[in-house]
Amino acid sequence: MCHTDLDFDHLLKLAERDPVKFEALRQKTIDTYIATLPDERQTQMRRLQWRIDQERRNRSPISACMRISGLMWENMLGPKGMLGYLHSIRSDPGLGHNGASRCEIVEFPLGSS
Repeated sequence: MCHTDLDFDHLLKLAERDPVKFEALRQKTIDTYIATLPDERQTQMRRLQWRIDQERRNRSPISACMRISGLMWENMLGPKGMLGYLHSIRSDPGLGHNGASRCEIVEFPLGSS
């Protein structure tokens, strides 16, 4: 099953009717997707998925959702996340990929107006 073939209603019914089968499908879908990534990203994504799975196993669904959401924001906005990377190439354009020596970063406000 490709990630574009996911049908929420079908998956919800499967999770309610047969949680074991749902979990197997969930894991297979994640593994299949990670296998499509470049080798250097696969290791990083497997580690991230392991951390997500630990949060899901050790917490209530709501608590796990909140922790995983926080993890997502940390990876996006934290110093080792995407925003941190963009700030690092702003201060040292030589860090950009593909030989890019100059880039312009456009900042968007985080709050709604």
